[in-house]
Amino acid sequence: MNTTPFKKRRRTLGAVLLLVFLLCAVCSGCATAYVVLTDTPLPSPAPERTAEPTATSAPTAATKPTATPMQTALPEPTATAEPTATPEPTATPEPTATPEPIPTPAPTAEPLDDPAYIQALSILSNMSLREKVLQLFIITPEQLTGIEGPATVCGELTEVSLQENPVGGIIYFAQNFVNRKQTKTMLQKTKSASPLGLFIAVDEEGGDVARVADNPKMKTTVFPPMGFLDSPEDGYDVGRTIGSELMELGFNLDFAPVADVNSNPDNPVIGWRAFGEDAETAATGVSACVRGFRETAILCTLKHFPGHGDTETDSHYGAAKSSKKLDSLRKCEFLPFLSGIEAGAPLVMVGHIALPKVTGTNVPASFSYDITTGLLRGELGFDGVIVTDSLDMAAITDRYTPSEAAVGPILAGADLLLVPEDFGAAVSGILSAVEDGTLSESRIDESVLRVLRLKIEYGIIPTE
Repeated sequence: MNTTPFKKRRRTLGAVLLLVFLLCAVCSGCATAYVVLTDTPLPSPAPERTAEPTATSAPTAATKPTATPMQTALPEPTATAEPTATPEPTATPEPTATPEPIPTPAPTAEPLDDPAYIQALSILSNMSLREKVLQLFIITPEQLTGIEGPATVCGELTEVSLQENPVGGIIYFAQNFVNRKQTKTMLQKTKSASPLGLFIAVDEEGGDVARVADNPKMKTTVFPPMGFLDSPEDGYDVGRTIGSELMELGFNLDFAPVADVNSNPDNPVIGWRAFGEDAETAATGVSACVRGFRETAILCTLKHFPGHGDTETDSHYGAAKSSKKLDSLRKCEFLPFLSGIEAGAPLVMVGHIALPKVTGTNVPASFSYDITTGLLRGELGFDGVIVTDSLDMAAITDRYTPSEAAVGPILAGADLLLVPEDFGAAVSGILSAVEDGTLSESRIDESVLRVLRLKIEYGIIPTE
């Protein structure tokens, strides 16, 4: 067998293999050199192509193969913002005074076994709405008759006016007193002209407020201001003496004693009208004075709730307020009123004093249900007659119309309205308030019943 061609082919194949080996070696060296020189890895070989996807649905974004991202240079770091200065904490505003809960007075049981109450109920049942409303007012004789000059007599005009407008009472001032005889005649005739008993009232505190004693022709006792008494117990003699002398002249109601505490030296209106500069002294004097008045059977009045002694404004000339909180009032201003109520004072006068830290508003006490009803009736337990301070004071007239000034205190719980700025407008305002539902007639009845009952108890209306 001839083997020469096979040998040739084997040598040829060996040469080819040697050449291939040398080429591989060269390529490997080049690759190594590329890696060494560039410090960059060779690109990975492309993956083997898989079978084409079947034309069903287009791949969703979640399944779509993404190309292997090329390595990119990291972005240059952005400059870090300088930290902003932390703002200083703003001052926390002081919380506004949250009004303290005011007690709601429990309804009083009707005293069906009280003869005065039964008689008052009988009178009330026969009164028209207008007659009831008129019983809520205490006005001056000039307001009653419409005359401009001071009224010093009770003539036909007064008699006719009382028949047309049978008001609850009339208050007299110094201008109405000429001498004892004239005063006694005027008051007696006025009382006789009323179809229903009248309150015949005056401000006679002693000291600086003495409408009667300031006239020497009236020949009544002159007292120093209550704060100048040797002892607060001397208040008993003041009450008994003033009460007796007023009854002799024909009065049945005195708007005294002052139950305020002279606690603020900047107060322009109370001062030494009060019995003392501390609550205990004032309370002692008030209690003694009420006991003195009660011995004479004349009606007396504690004033000016919730306390006018710590205000810096005179409510005659502008809005007055006390900045005290309820706890402070309980420890000071309320004590003389409590003492006077316990001694048997039949009336309390509510002043035009706001208590913003108690009620959260600047509404005067005379217009505030929370103060008049919640505190005076509810907390202090007063169940007598509540009268407003004079409604012609600037504290009221600068803020309310005559109609509003009449309706507001009745809504708050007052029973008597003292000297409205415009008597006719005030009466019309209450009648309109009942008509439009602002006031209920039962609310009017509640106050008129108190007024009638008090008049019966003190003989102003004869008992049946």
